[in-house]
This record gives sequence, structure tokens and C-alpha cells, in this order.
Amino acid sequence: MSNSSPVGISLFLFRRWVAGGWCYSKARLDGKTVLITGANTGIGKETAIDLAKRGAKIIIACRSVQKAEAAQAEIIEVSGNRNVSVMELDLASLESIRQCAEKINKELTRLDILINNAGRGDDCPRWKTKDGFELQFGTNHLGHFLFTNLLLDLIKKSSPARIVNLSSLAHENGDIHFDDLMLEKDYTPIKSYCQSKLANVLFTKKLARRLEGTNIGDYLFLHPGGVDTELQRHVTTTWPWLGIPLAILGPFLRRLMFKSAVEGAQTTIHCAVDEKAGQETGLYYSDCKVKKPLPKAGMKQ
Repeated sequence: MSNSSPVGISLFLFRRWVAGGWCYSKARLDGKTVLITGANTGIGKETAIDLAKRGAKIIIACRSVQKAEAAQAEIIEVSGNRNVSVMELDLASLESIRQCAEKINKELTRLDILINNAGRGDDCPRWKTKDGFELQFGTNHLGHFLFTNLLLDLIKKSSPARIVNLSSLAHENGDIHFDDLMLEKDYTPIKSYCQSKLANVLFTKKLARRLEGTNIGDYLFLHPGGVDTELQRHVTTTWPWLGIPLAILGPFLRRLMFKSAVEGAQTTIHCAVDEKAGQETGLYYSDCKVKKPLPKAGMKQ
């Protein structure tokens, strides 16, 4: 037997491990309304396709209407569900967030599932939101914080409902820098990203406590795993020296070391539709299973 066989088997098993858990629920969502932020690409788009196949009314809220409309056409074609619409939402603009939420509250009679999927990656230079906040913290946390709170009354009317907040294992390396929240004194892309992801965890925890006993629904929190998406689009801007290595080895390494967007979407889908998950609240999920976060995250088990 050639030496390539054990290597091939090892690579296959490793790749299968990277792929992680899978959502096997066959739950239907007929008559349900689902809103997903940042669903024009990556995990968000794959989530939209899956939930559209289950019969849900899908709203994709994105910064670029043009990209969102292209994704809308693809979601309709793949899922066969024409009940897919687009709303403009720039999470780096408080004005845009308020306008989008106002439109939703006026036009929708129910919102059964809110999936806060959009985000900025840990390769982002120190940019600012339109309101002057550091971009990663402003988009990943503050934007979704405001958006969710503006939609809470509608979500309450749709009980039982679910709010799914995407975070990351990066929260374990995060701290909330109260003395320098916008990291004006000491910014690094990873430090900012980790802080924003920890803020997502703390927000989810607080939201679950605030709404405990209200029969509103479930407030689920998850780590999708390392996923090959556009989230890392600025990596060579922040670290130019990675340009050549990534050009040569990038495609192979991404396929081997990272989940595909479909694989990465499975935990989101699980939290949105799984029957058992629907009986739980305020928990941390990874690979479609409840996982234990660090004590500083304060999540219940």
C-alpha cells in the first residue's frame, strides 16, 4: 500500500472534524418570518437558503442593496421560495439602524426569528462608524444591540420567537476595555474583534435575564467555528506581508482548515429551528451543541 493512503485518510478525517456538527432537524417554518442581517454572503446567505426551503418568509437586511438583491435572486432560485425580500441596513450607522427598524415595525405584523449575523472581521484596520465608534465594536455589538432593542416589541408580539446572536470563540480572549472602549490608545484588529465578541456574549446574557419568564422565546448564542467567508476580506490591508503566501497557499489552506459557508451555517440553523433548542435560552452553542464558555462570559449552563 502506498504511503499516500494513510495521508489521504488522515486529511479526510481531519477535514471531517473541521466541518463540525450538522443540523438534522426537519422542522418547517411555514407562516414564520425570519430576518437575517448581513445575509448577502457567507453564513448568512446559506442560513437564508436553508430557512427559505423550510417555508419561512425571509428578509435579508444588508448594507449593500445591490449585493442583497443578487443574493435574493440566488436564495429564491435555490430554495424555490419567492417570499424573500431585501431591506437596507448599515449597522455602522445609527440612523440607518433606526430607519430600518422603523420600516420593519410599520410593515411587519410578526417577527419570529431574528438572526444577528452581520459582522466585521478581525483583519479590519482601525476605521470608524458614521457616528464615530470604532468600527468592529460599533458594528458587531452596538449596531446589533440597538437593532435588537428597537425590534423587541414586535418580537414579543410574535411569541414564541427566537433571537440568534452570532459570536465567536474569540470572546475567550476578549476584555471590555472600559478605560479605552474605542481602543484609541491601543488598537489591534484582533483585540478589537475579541472585545466585540465578548460584548455579544454579555448582551445575550443580559437579554435572556431581562426577558426571563415573559414567554417571548429563546435567546441563543453561538460560535460558528472558523469559516471561509468574506469576513477576512481586509487581511492583506492590515497585514500586507501575507499577500504572497496567501496567494500561493491560501486556496488549499482555506479548504483544509476552514468550514465552508454551508458547514459554518449549521449551528445558526440549529439554533433557529431545533425543537430542543427551542426549550432552552441564553446558552452558548458550537457545532450544534451546547458548550461551556469561560466564566467571564457569565453564561449559564
